[in-house]
Amino acid sequence: MAQSFSKVCGRNQLILQQTYTLCERAVAVGSNNCNYATELGYQLIMQGRYEDAMQCYRQAMQLDETSVPALIGVIRCQLNESMVDEASQQLEFLNELQQTIGKHGELYFLTALQAQKRNKNPDEVTKLLTTAIDLHFTNLQGLPLGVDYYIKLNPDLVLEIAKLYLVYAPQLPTQPGQTPSPLLQTCGSILEPIIKSVPGLLEAKYLLARVKYLAGESEPAQMTLQLCLDQDPSFSEAHLLMAQIYLQMTNYVQCQKSLELGLSYNFEVREMPLYHLVKARCHRRMGELDECVKTLQAAMSLPGVRRPGQPSKKSKVISTADRVSVFLDLADSLNAQNSQHEAAKIMQDAINEFSGTTEETRVMIANATLAVSRGDIELALSMLRSVTPEQAYYVEAREKMAYIYLHHRKDKRLFTSCYRELVDKQPSPHTCLLLGDAYMSIQEPEKAIEVYDAALKRNPKDSTLAIKIGEAMVKTHNYGRAISYYEAALKTTNQHFLRHHLGELLLKIHQYEKCEKVLRVTVDQDPGSDIQMLIDHTKCLIVLSKVQHNTGRIDEALNTLKTARDVQARVLKRCQTEQPDAVTAQKQLSAEIHVQMAQLAAEMRDLDNATRLYKDALVFNEGNSKVILELAKLYLMQDKLDACENQCHSLLNDKVYADEASMMLIDIMTRRNDIDKAVHHFQSLLDRKPDHFLGLSKYIELVRRSGKLETCPKYLEAAEKSSSRAAVDPGFHYCKGIYQWYTGVPNEALKQFNMARKDTDWGQKALRHMIELCLNPDNVTLGGEVLEGIDQDPIYSAEKQDTDKVAYATAEKLLKELKPSPGSYEYDILEGYVMIATKAKPNVERALNMFMDIASKSTNTDQEDISALLGMATAYMILKQTPKARNQLKRIAKMTWNSTDAEVFEKGWLLLADIYIQGGKYDLAEELLKKCLLQNKSCCKAYEYMGHIKEKEQSYKDAAQHYEQAWKFGNEASPQIGYKLAFNYMKGKRYLDAIDICHKVLEFQPNYPRIRKDILEKARASIRA
Repeated sequence: MAQSFSKVCGRNQLILQQTYTLCERAVAVGSNNCNYATELGYQLIMQGRYEDAMQCYRQAMQLDETSVPALIGVIRCQLNESMVDEASQQLEFLNELQQTIGKHGELYFLTALQAQKRNKNPDEVTKLLTTAIDLHFTNLQGLPLGVDYYIKLNPDLVLEIAKLYLVYAPQLPTQPGQTPSPLLQTCGSILEPIIKSVPGLLEAKYLLARVKYLAGESEPAQMTLQLCLDQDPSFSEAHLLMAQIYLQMTNYVQCQKSLELGLSYNFEVREMPLYHLVKARCHRRMGELDECVKTLQAAMSLPGVRRPGQPSKKSKVISTADRVSVFLDLADSLNAQNSQHEAAKIMQDAINEFSGTTEETRVMIANATLAVSRGDIELALSMLRSVTPEQAYYVEAREKMAYIYLHHRKDKRLFTSCYRELVDKQPSPHTCLLLGDAYMSIQEPEKAIEVYDAALKRNPKDSTLAIKIGEAMVKTHNYGRAISYYEAALKTTNQHFLRHHLGELLLKIHQYEKCEKVLRVTVDQDPGSDIQMLIDHTKCLIVLSKVQHNTGRIDEALNTLKTARDVQARVLKRCQTEQPDAVTAQKQLSAEIHVQMAQLAAEMRDLDNATRLYKDALVFNEGNSKVILELAKLYLMQDKLDACENQCHSLLNDKVYADEASMMLIDIMTRRNDIDKAVHHFQSLLDRKPDHFLGLSKYIELVRRSGKLETCPKYLEAAEKSSSRAAVDPGFHYCKGIYQWYTGVPNEALKQFNMARKDTDWGQKALRHMIELCLNPDNVTLGGEVLEGIDQDPIYSAEKQDTDKVAYATAEKLLKELKPSPGSYEYDILEGYVMIATKAKPNVERALNMFMDIASKSTNTDQEDISALLGMATAYMILKQTPKARNQLKRIAKMTWNSTDAEVFEKGWLLLADIYIQGGKYDLAEELLKKCLLQNKSCCKAYEYMGHIKEKEQSYKDAAQHYEQAWKFGNEASPQIGYKLAFNYMKGKRYLDAIDICHKVLEFQPNYPRIRKDILEKARASIRA
């Protein structure tokens, strides 16, 4: 009982008192039993009472002189009491005996501890530790879980070994893209089975969190550490490590809070150099350099930092690594303060103090960094060259040299030579990985593949290497070789994660059939209960669903994702207990599955299900801005404006999605017809970000509807001046194009759209507008007859016919460049209008049939359905079947207006108004035209029709007012409107105004028919009379 409980209690002093009492009773009952006395000594070691423990071990040896455990106990006490020479003699004797008594894991651990105290080569120490842990776990094979298993497992010893490993591990976290030290991987592999067997062992969780932090895995480290703090909130060391993690994640506020929490639970934290180090680094990152220096100077004044000293019973031994960190951080901070003399003095103190220790090389590397900051590159390199392979931190020294060669000397050859030398002097999978990563960083993937391949041959089961080789091959675009490599690797290992990577590669190069075949091997198998198998199964299912979606099998893709969701639910359930640090990552994967399902549901027009799935995704990944944005878009599609607005407001503080959320809020205001508020928000956005071309394009459309197009030039000019590239940006040309289009300058608009038409983002929009402009450059009412007849001069008509032919041919050519959108009839509708534009009866009939087919397929009153109805009406008008056209247009007139279909509604109302005017139904026509002007105050065609009605009623003054608006919003560019305005001015006896308009028309259209004879000359004659 005492043996089992003491070894799993994590040296809890209350428990150890109880187990010690049990051992004392056992010794009292069996005073001649050597094993009892030996165990009593071990109980005293765990309490830190080494002198008493040594007496117990000596008593045990008196009972049995051949007792190896008792002799090992004596050696352990001697090493802990710094009696290294005596311990070395005993170890030498025992190591010679190992050939007869058998190898003992604890003996190798003590040999490693003795080597560490003698500052031996780190490689020698870590090799001994590796042998110790291998022997230790070998003795556990075949043992059932029980008391005997826990005694032999001895978590206390395993934690001691892990702590010694960490002495030689890097003391700073691995940077993104770098390969973690193999020592950290070894540490993690020995701590995880301990946590699995003894989940409540606090120190094991703490050490694993530290390993993950040093390996650069901040989030898993945070999760593991949180479990420690949930178990014991007063664990001050855990609060300090949490502060380090927050510092790594650049969350300085939480870093300071963690430091304060650790201090509040244990004031002795202030005596730890680590507390001051973390606090100083936090100040440094926040730009508070003076506070940083003060904090480090306070750390230097702590007992045992500047000079090593004997710790008291209460205080802990200050590690050499922490002492060095204080010196080096202070020197670096003083150097940053431009106090080079003081920095050099502190560095010299560090060199003198740590000369001959394992940290000597670390000081030298820091001194080299200081030399680089002074610009003395050669001195830095000479210091780093002096580090030999036998010394600690040799790898770090060569990495620093490589960094200097690449970033300061700009010499790639010498950069890679540092890593090649590493592989030559210390050949291992880790150094091979470093060399391979170095080649990848300078864009030489072919050489990287050779290195990775050589490393994989040394360590065939290393999954990291297998993935790196595949990724390197993909980077060289050598997809065939990458596929062959993955297939060969699968034949030898059959690891499912490789199938996932191969599947992703085949998906990327559109080899869907082969991809599905590869994935089916994993997907059709039962994943069993192994958690990694379940995770790989889920990932393969996700890739398979993408294959099915890309091949048009949406229902199958949705079912596959449902299966992935169910498997992932099992993974999450298991992770809660088996891999708590992986919970966050697995929750994100669950959220991703729900998002993909929602996207498929939205594609199938199952919007309610899509909404529910997006909400489920937010349960797993609360506050995910991308998911919130997609949910907001879905609400907007369903016209749930309040719900959409709530989601958008939650994104306004997000740097990535704030602009898109603002755009949606403006869209909501537009749909609510709150134009002034929407315009104000657009102006705020454009003042803040002038080159936000999506916002600018929507702003131009919005101010056109509000009749304020004159405000656009200011923002176009600001956008052009916002950067040197803005003037050539396709988005800028698109915005300029729609402005020119809306202000009646079609030729200039075409030029601008043409400059955007090859762009991936703006090209398709620009092409659509170019086709529309070619078909209707003068913005006439297609199919309308009321406003035609003004330009019937034979010469003018002949010129226009020639121009129209060229325009139709251009439209047909542009249509071929336009890519049809899946699930949209927009391409077909444009094709129909191109046919109508020819006005040839067979083409018009074909277009009509096409529109009727689209209308019959559409069940919802979306844009395609309304566009098809308008197309049918236009075709009927060309075919002189006015009643049929009127019936289709009446259907449009009864529909509820929405901003998405605003242009289609406007064209429909105008054509119906044209029909009513032809029939003399002016009141019905005026009602429709007022609707047009309500939704688009810049609709010059509506003003023109209103002017025509008033002219027919011989109300020339009112007619002139409407034509004035049409002339204004047409940018005074339409000779037809100019003719009518001048005519009504003349009829209203405003002869000077009429003459002025005539001059303007003749200035840009000198041969315009009859305006000189019918109006100009008559107006002049009227003035003379």
